[in-house]
Amino acid sequence: MAKITGIGGVFFKTQNPKELAEWYKQHLGLDLEAWGGAIIKWPNDKADDKGITVWHTAPADTKWFSPSESSFMINYRVDNMEEMLSQLKAGNIEIVKGPEYHENGVFTWIMDPAGNKLELWEPMAWNEKNKK
Repeated sequence: MAKITGIGGVFFKTQNPKELAEWYKQHLGLDLEAWGGAIIKWPNDKADDKGITVWHTAPADTKWFSPSESSFMINYRVDNMEEMLSQLKAGNIEIVKGPEYHENGVFTWIMDPAGNKLELWEPMAWNEKNKK
């Protein structure tokens, strides 16, 4: 049987595609290509887990994605949560929740201008150094 081997892309609609792409570039450091999108390459990820993507479903009545009304939430891996939080605060981006420290890393949640809740994740191995 053929099987899925990873996430090949994330695509979503918005009223202002160029403005939203620029927001991701300015506040989350996404490197945009000339065609307007971005290519995120696993070899550039230096986390101990060598790069993984989580796939998960949630019940229709979940509050996990709140305050977003979207039927999805994207988890973006980040290389340095502390720096990311400084960038977001400097850009007046509201932190919806976090940072939270879990056995698989640090998580923070924000909203993008299109009303999508984003989960930011700095993957790391659980040890005494990163427990908070």
